[in-house]
Amino acid sequence: MRARNIGYWVSTAIVAFVLLSGGIADVSHQQATVEGMTRLGYPLYFTTLLGVWKLLGGLALLAPRLPRLKEWAYAGAFFDFSGAVVSHASMGDPWTHLAFPLAFAVITLASWALRPPDRILGSLRPAPAAAPA
Repeated sequence: MRARNIGYWVSTAIVAFVLLSGGIADVSHQQATVEGMTRLGYPLYFTTLLGVWKLLGGLALLAPRLPRLKEWAYAGAFFDFSGAVVSHASMGDPWTHLAFPLAFAVITLASWALRPPDRILGSLRPAPAAAPA
């Protein structure tokens, strides 16, 4: 259980750091970020919009309680990272441009899967069907 808890916090810290630092870069329109998004065909306002959501998602993952909000943050992080993989792949970028967002998507899944019980919204399995009366 201790290894699982360490795995959860390490993976969560990585995802939160990437979301928060990426959100800051997006919102502040860092030159490299804007150039990258423009090269991929995204308008500047999308960079700002995505940055705000990254900041909120990173904060949600670190906040205590709020399991429903965390579920949305995990989904958003996975969509962001996997969307980056697809965007770079569709532009014919080399695998090196795909490796980091793909790794962060996997780390996001690991963080989600390793959550302690108090950070889970409900059962991970559907309830058994009730016997007919």
